[in-house]
Amino acid sequence: MGRRPFPGGSNVGEATYRGRFAPTPSGPLHFGSVVAALGSWLDARAHGGEWHLRIDDLDPPRVVEGAAASIVATLEGLGLAWDGPIVAQRHRTDACAEALERLATRAHLYRCVCSRREIAAAGLTGIEGPRYPGTCRERTDVPPATSAWRIDVRGTLVAFDDLLQGSVSQDLEAAIGDFVLRRSDGVHTYHLACVVDDAAARFTHVVRGADLLDSTPRQIFLQRLLALPRPAYLHLPVAVDADGAKLSKQTLAAPVSSDRPSATLARALTFLGHAPPADLIAAPPASLLEWATGHWDRARIPRVRTAPLPALR
Repeated sequence: MGRRPFPGGSNVGEATYRGRFAPTPSGPLHFGSVVAALGSWLDARAHGGEWHLRIDDLDPPRVVEGAAASIVATLEGLGLAWDGPIVAQRHRTDACAEALERLATRAHLYRCVCSRREIAAAGLTGIEGPRYPGTCRERTDVPPATSAWRIDVRGTLVAFDDLLQGSVSQDLEAAIGDFVLRRSDGVHTYHLACVVDDAAARFTHVVRGADLLDSTPRQIFLQRLLALPRPAYLHLPVAVDADGAKLSKQTLAAPVSSDRPSATLARALTFLGHAPPADLIAAPPASLLEWATGHWDRARIPRVRTAPLPALR
């Protein structure tokens, strides 16, 4: 099978900017989350656009009680106001199911019962670890009740231009393999839900951490199959600790302090290449954000995937 090229670029314009921040409520915001929130907020505001808040709570096992409220309170304390109502992704399952049905008419979807251990035993390696070998691709005897839905990606090359990271190209089969769209427990996966919800909200720009850069080709692939508009992408550097590990809830990254919002903003701005003047570091969040909006320049953001935490000031 020959490769199917999925060219990059965006099919939306700067004049209609609609951006978003879409955290998973698996815990309070840490510094890395604040960088993503602030970067997306500034890019939207500096371009005269809207900035929306979506809570990606589609996966029940990852949702921590009270985390969504904590995230909202932290954003409010930092002065990062959003436009419109907060959207909860868990209310969008019908839209995901409809998209899955549409994909079934336009691509090769198939049921799969392979466990992670079985996939690892095949010995194929991709960019995220063991790569699915296509074991169930031609099977017709997979029981529906215990199976997941996968999509065939053979022969698919996706290329796009990231607004910060530059040209990205990915052979989906070699990098990822056929990936899951709906798990065996009935939960739709991140890639499908993200594509469906971004399109429904008419987001023109997706500014997020570079830890999701390798996920973007899968999402562009789904957008193309579903005939959905493709937003412009900008993947910000991801903050890492002294050992080079990404700050995350899994690595027990400390939540941001609620009693020093200006210090948090100043540190995040410095990380993004926009260190504020010394006389503004202790200014109210609104003053810091006003300065940052007026000085925001994508060319000043470090063009790297990861960067160490800046020192506290």
